[in-house]
Amino acid sequence: MPARTCCRATSAAGSSCSDVFVFFVAAAVLGVLLIFDSPAVDYRYVAAGAVLPLAEAVTGRPLILHTLAGSVLLLGLVMLSTVGSRLLRRRLLGVPIATFVFLVVSGAWTRTDLFWWPVAGFDGIAAAPLPEFDRPLAVLVLFEMLGICAVGWLIHRFELTRPENRRMLFRSGRLPREHTGARRG
Repeated sequence: MPARTCCRATSAAGSSCSDVFVFFVAAAVLGVLLIFDSPAVDYRYVAAGAVLPLAEAVTGRPLILHTLAGSVLLLGLVMLSTVGSRLLRRRLLGVPIATFVFLVVSGAWTRTDLFWWPVAGFDGIAAAPLPEFDRPLAVLVLFEMLGICAVGWLIHRFELTRPENRRMLFRSGRLPREHTGARRG
């Protein structure tokens, strides 16, 4: 059985293929870190948003979180529900931002009728397989290894082996300011 078919079958059963998630977390954290360059980002929410669409693996089919509309609706929900609460908004914005990153790195954008649902029609949603697992097993393993390497780089770059830096990350979701490229002032 080819790796692609095996992964598709396992995914449809709602299991094993969703084990590939370090790649999505690492890609979202690195993307947000490099693009936004802000010490105020809560990376706990970014990590959660990066794997949120993987919950749809239970069905074995891509649903709303694999569409641009899903990420836009999530962003709108965060914006509307946090009016008047700037700190909460800043934290929660990591979730929809990471789902946008997920759409890119998962390959969902390559399926026009899924990515642009419902604009491109209603056939794209729930059409198996999940785009993030519709690859040969060797590619999935490579992606996960790249994710693990990226996490290793993040640990080294932000000195997360130091207890105080780890505590800061786990308590506030922030990376040590002196190690970010963020502008001071």
